[in-house]
Amino acid sequence: MHRRLFLGNSVSGLSSIALLAMLANDSARAGEAPIRPAIDPSRPYAPRSPHFPARAKRVLVIFASGAISHVDTFDYKPELVAKHDMPMPESSGLITFQGEQGNLIQPRWQFRPRGQSGKMTSDLLPRIGELADDLCFIHSMTAKSNTHGPAESQMATGFTLDGFPSMGAWVSYALGSVCEDLPAFVAIPDPRGIPQIGQRQWSSGFLPAAFQGTPFNSDRPIPHLNRPETISLDTDVATRRMVQQLNGIQQASRRDDEFLAARIASYELAARMQLAAAKLSDLGDETAETFSLYGADDTSNTNKARFAKNCILARRLLERDVRFVQLFNGSYAMGEGVGNWDGHKVIEQQYSVHGPILDQPVAGLITDMKRRGLLDDTLVAFVTEFGRMPTFQKGASGRDHNPSGFTVWLTGAGVRRGMSYGATDEFGYKAVESVTTIYDLHATILHLLGLDHERLSFYHNGIERRLTDVHGRVVRDILS
Repeated sequence: MHRRLFLGNSVSGLSSIALLAMLANDSARAGEAPIRPAIDPSRPYAPRSPHFPARAKRVLVIFASGAISHVDTFDYKPELVAKHDMPMPESSGLITFQGEQGNLIQPRWQFRPRGQSGKMTSDLLPRIGELADDLCFIHSMTAKSNTHGPAESQMATGFTLDGFPSMGAWVSYALGSVCEDLPAFVAIPDPRGIPQIGQRQWSSGFLPAAFQGTPFNSDRPIPHLNRPETISLDTDVATRRMVQQLNGIQQASRRDDEFLAARIASYELAARMQLAAAKLSDLGDETAETFSLYGADDTSNTNKARFAKNCILARRLLERDVRFVQLFNGSYAMGEGVGNWDGHKVIEQQYSVHGPILDQPVAGLITDMKRRGLLDDTLVAFVTEFGRMPTFQKGASGRDHNPSGFTVWLTGAGVRRGMSYGATDEFGYKAVESVTTIYDLHATILHLLGLDHERLSFYHNGIERRLTDVHGRVVRDILS
């Protein structure tokens, strides 16, 4: 056998071995049927068992709207400091979302070692940095879009296109709720307004409408909870009993009408919420120490105090076993970078406003959850739609969009703490080590809830749809 034939046979042989392994894996998965939970339309929120033992019972997602800069917060790059105001190597004429890039610019805030782990984080968010020993940083996250709307959509739903269910909708569809008098999925918009894609962040998409998120915050509680003063308590109770009887008669004669059952269930939940939600939204029973911990008593920064009250509300929801809570920091109603983290033009000026609004309230929330034992069975994920460039935009003092590498962090149930996973390059531009996708993040969140992301599905328009589409892997290296 001559040399060329030997090498050719070796290559084709190795390829065949790899193909057989892939086919064997696909065949094994093909034998596992999709899992579509059996849902009683009259009790859509009834608790359902996970696919396997879960580490987390509930999830809190904190979403920083506008794409918070990883190189100014959690991703320390000494080389970015060393090469400050120099061109990025091999980046001549680099064009990103808003145009040509200028020179590399060092972080606008000093990085310092935090905690026993010595994790380097910046002075922009010092209180969150102090919790570094409790956090698991993923520094190699990537997104599919460099545009806010599609990227927000992917982080929320797994898809850049509209019309797909959000994470919280998938979770409440799969697991239901153990809380009988509050929604299974609650979204808490920033007091300043809603994120760019608005209610699509908590949409149920093609899943049954019962699983969409219910939005409210400390500034705007759920409307129409209070009984009108013109109706007495006795009349109200008697009316409910009469309606319940009439509903029972209707259901008895139309047992196969799933829409009727779902509508009755939603009204019954609304009736129970009249008492539970009103008590939940009343923060009057919180101590002065708790208000101080979160910064909710800060009279000099009203936006911070309002966001801090939202963080307290999130904790109260989790304490009551609401399955999925989505907490937003930042709003698009105020314009680019004004009320959100979209720092294109004057990032130092804008982030100096946004940092204090986010920092103490979120740090207080994590600290409070830890001391109350909530982190033992609650998973917390801090996310954003993408990162920002290590360069400044040409002719500006801000950073452009960067989906090629950014940071998210997790803490709580089932997650290793005081850990950094993956890495971007020496400047923080591209993920180069243990590259991670949003699909992987979603797969890991579902896994910690005891759900198989490859089997949890919903049949829609001839396709078995799932949160992770046909992608995703559980990031097992970060699991405790």
